Amino acid sequence: MSVYKWLDERLDLSRLNKKFMRKAFPVHHSFFLGEITLFAFIALVLTGLFLTFNYEPSTRIIKYQGTELPAAYASVLYIDSLPFGKVIRSVHHWSAHIMIAAAFLHLLRILVTGAYKKPREINWYIGLGLLGLAVVTAFTGYSLPYDAYAVTATQIGYGIGASIPYVGQWVSQVMFGGEFPTLRSLPRLYSIHVVWLPLTLLALIGLHMLIMIKQKHTQPRYAEKIAPGKILGVPMMPMQASVMGLLFLLYLGVLFILGGVFIAHPIEAYGPPGASTPAVKPDWYFLWIYGILQMIPNSWVIPLPWGQEINPEFIGGVLIPGILGLAAVLLPLLDARKTKMRYLELPSHHPLRTSVTVGILFFFFVGTLAGWKQELGLSNAVLWTMLILIPLASAAVTYMLMRSIYGKGDQTETAG
Repeated sequence: MSVYKWLDERLDLSRLNKKFMRKAFPVHHSFFLGEITLFAFIALVLTGLFLTFNYEPSTRIIKYQGTELPAAYASVLYIDSLPFGKVIRSVHHWSAHIMIAAAFLHLLRILVTGAYKKPREINWYIGLGLLGLAVVTAFTGYSLPYDAYAVTATQIGYGIGASIPYVGQWVSQVMFGGEFPTLRSLPRLYSIHVVWLPLTLLALIGLHMLIMIKQKHTQPRYAEKIAPGKILGVPMMPMQASVMGLLFLLYLGVLFILGGVFIAHPIEAYGPPGASTPAVKPDWYFLWIYGILQMIPNSWVIPLPWGQEINPEFIGGVLIPGILGLAAVLLPLLDARKTKMRYLELPSHHPLRTSVTVGILFFFFVGTLAGWKQELGLSNAVLWTMLILIPLASAAVTYMLMRSIYGKGDQTETAG
C-alpha cells in the first residue's frame, strides 16, 4: 500500500485536493503584492529566529571586548561579528520595510478597484489590521539594538503614546514596562516583538487567506467576457504553487543582495546610549508623521478638564493618523453600492474615490517632505500651504481626468 493511499484512507486527501488544491487563482501582476507580503513575513520569521538565538534583551552592563556596554547593545555587536550575521540582521531589517510597503500597495489596489465592498468587508478590515500591526511590530523592533538612535527614537514613540489624554500614560507604561527606558522596557518590547505580534500576524494572515479561498478571488474585468460566472485562472496545485515558489526564491535572492549591499543600521555609528541625544529621522513609513510633527507649533495646546491637554504630539502623532484610519474603517459602510464583486472596478469608473485616494497619497508625500524641512530650507508656512493645496489640486486634476476618461466610454481593461 502506498503512503498516499494510506494517508488518503485516513485523512481523505482526495477530497481535500479536489475542494481546495484545484481552486483557480487569477494570474495578474498586481495580485502578487499579497504574496510578497506573505514572503516578507516568512523571511522575517526565519531571520528573526537566528537573531533571537544570539540576542539578550537586557540593559545590564557587561564587559564586551574589554568595554562595558549594555547587554542588548553588546549582543547586536556579537551578531554582527558572526559569519553573515550582519547580512542576516540587514535582511531582517529590509524585509520589514518590504512587508509594510507590499501590504500598503496591496490595500491601495483593493481600494482603487473597489474590492473592499460587500461581501469582502471582513478581509478589508483584516488587511487594515495586518498593515497596522506590521507597522507596530517594526516600531517595537526599534529599541532592541539599544544604541543611542534606538533609545531616542523609542522615546519619541513613548511620548506620542503618552500624549493621549487621560489614558495615554497608562497605555504607554503598560506597553513599555514603565516610563521608557526602565529595567523592564526591553524585555517587555522584546516579548511583544518576537511573540505576541508575530502570532497575531500569523493568525490574521491565515484568516485572511481562508476567507479569500471561501469567497473566491477577485479578478480583472476582462474575465467577465471570456468566462462569465467563473474564475479565470490556474489551479492552486501545481501551477499557482509553482509560480509562488519561484517568486519566493526570486524574492529571497533580491533580498539577500539588498541586505548585503546596503547594511542596515550600523549601531557603531551611534554608540551605546549616552547623555547626548543624536539627531534621528524615522524610517519612511513613519516619516510623514514625523514631518507633520515638525510643522505643528508648540503653542498648539488645548486645555482639557482634570489637568489634561491636547498637545502637538497628540495632534500630529495620534489624531491625524487616527482620522485617516477611521476613514478607512468606515469606507465599506459609506460606499455600499451594489457591484459584481467577483470583478475589479476600473478606477476611471469611480472618479471621486480615485481622486480622494490620489489626494491622500499626496498628503503622505508632503508630510514626508516636511520631515526634511531643515535640509530643504522650507518654512512651516510654505509646508502648510503645500500640505493643503497640493492634495486638493492633485485630487481635482485626477477627478477631471477620470471624468474625461469615463465620459469617453473607455471600457478597456487596465492593469489592476
